[in-house]
Amino acid sequence: MSDESTTIDDPELGMFSRARSELTDGTVLTHDWFVGTVSVDGTELELMLEGTTSDEVAPLLPRMRDTVKRLSALRRIATDAVVTNFSTGELQPHELDDAASDLTIEAIEAAADGTVILHLIDSCGEHFPEGYWPAVHLSVDDSVAQVTVES
Repeated sequence: MSDESTTIDDPELGMFSRARSELTDGTVLTHDWFVGTVSVDGTELELMLEGTTSDEVAPLLPRMRDTVKRLSALRRIATDAVVTNFSTGELQPHELDDAASDLTIEAIEAAADGTVILHLIDSCGEHFPEGYWPAVHLSVDDSVAQVTVES
């Protein structure tokens, strides 16, 4: 992999390219991450790797591959963490099951420090206001380091 490369072709995860956005005035912004997509159980997930060069991103690929392979188990860890973090009263077992069916992973982000962030969406619109979504930050050992709400 060359440092100047703006694309990476991973045999398991597919193609990643440097993330870019075009503003309404035609200005193109180049972001500090690479993006790709992968299909998991019939759902397309966005993958994000933190870094500005292929050399910075390459060490994150094994962590991302492992996360995608174990996504089913990690998803339940994430949804349970969201419910636990935002519950105000005594937690009922059905609340964990409801969240597991209502919150779905939309994107997976691998950070340079080994953290993986699972970005979830509220598929039924009953748990989070529109335009807001929970994100679960997993440490390198997959323990929950933080739960945030993003917009």
